[in-house]
Amino acid sequence: MIFNLYILLIVVPLTFGVWAQFRVSSALKTFGEIPASSRLSGSEVALTLLEGAGIRDVTIEEVNGMMGDHYDPSGKKLCLTSTIYHGRSIAALGVAAHECGHALQHQKNYVPLNLRMKIIPATQFASQILPFVIIGGFLFHMSALITLGIACYALLMAFQLVTLPVEFDASHRAKALLLQMGFIQPGSEVAGVSAVLNAAALTYVAAFVAGLGNLLYLVMLRRDNNR
Repeated sequence: MIFNLYILLIVVPLTFGVWAQFRVSSALKTFGEIPASSRLSGSEVALTLLEGAGIRDVTIEEVNGMMGDHYDPSGKKLCLTSTIYHGRSIAALGVAAHECGHALQHQKNYVPLNLRMKIIPATQFASQILPFVIIGGFLFHMSALITLGIACYALLMAFQLVTLPVEFDASHRAKALLLQMGFIQPGSEVAGVSAVLNAAALTYVAAFVAGLGNLLYLVMLRRDNNR
């Protein structure tokens, strides 16, 4: 019973996550080799999009691959990896525009983004203590530690749940802006941007599913331990 539960709640979501990551890598590789007709780089597109939205207090920075592409709302920085910053491919423009979508959300006080920003400190703390809590709970069979682990996972699940609309909305904004401003053309270029951003969004869905599986598994383990 426990083994079947482990397969269903842990292994299946993990497999889904690996598949989602493969889709992202495949989409980035495919459309990262196809130049956009606008011939603009990711940083040039990002600058134009931000200026077009009246956002002049956000800096665009080139970062290393370990940090990844992201928007930092606290520092008002749009960080792009070298491949995206200098890239002139369909994938580069799509990713750069997606991060601009987060800056637009910040400008317009998008509620899910504001909520995510508020709970980040708590989720960072939960992530740091979770491994010790889970290992201690399993090694010493302490229900209190398992309960604390459940609370940590519940908090992380709330964060991932709020993240989903934030990411989907940013992608929606990105595709609309790129097309409206003529940076990509209808047809294959729009399809390429959609493929990249949809694959990236799938990784957030996979993270939510994996977190939910871990949470349910811990809840059932605690129930069995209390019997």
